[in-house]
Amino acid sequence: MLSTFGLVAAAFYGHGAGISARSVTRRLLTFAPFVALLVAILLIPVAYPAWFDALLRRLGATLVPLALVSVGYQIQWSAVRGKLRELGMGLGFKLLAAPAVVALLFAGLFGARGETIQITIFEAAMAPQIGAAIVAVDHDLDPPLVTLMVGIGIPLSFLTLSLWWHVLKPLAP
Repeated sequence: MLSTFGLVAAAFYGHGAGISARSVTRRLLTFAPFVALLVAILLIPVAYPAWFDALLRRLGATLVPLALVSVGYQIQWSAVRGKLRELGMGLGFKLLAAPAVVALLFAGLFGARGETIQITIFEAAMAPQIGAAIVAVDHDLDPPLVTLMVGIGIPLSFLTLSLWWHVLKPLAP
């Protein structure tokens, strides 16, 4: 989703070259996660030596902390006061409203129950993605707000996810 609709939306609303089929296609084909996915698929049949596999695992384990620190480093706490309304709306939507809509649609309207629906709603309630934040900042979509959304949204989601956990218990099989 991020490497298709997300990039199209970022190109459409972001500052810069604008949107054209050619520019969107170029961005999709050069989007680092998409390129990594293609390389990973091509390398599935390749057997790595144990030492190289261990090296890749250790390097991969540094990715999430490094991304969190890099986003946290960019947070401009002074921007909170000027962005409080937008921040509240964005985090309210991402952490509360969107998962509530998913829950009402699937559990309420369709009567879905079980572990799959619990996981789906719980995933919808997760904090804003770092990958999406990188795309938004790259397209100059209010970088201070984007970093605040991720930097405040991740710790705040520990609270909201706890609430969602209790809300989702009745949907268990």
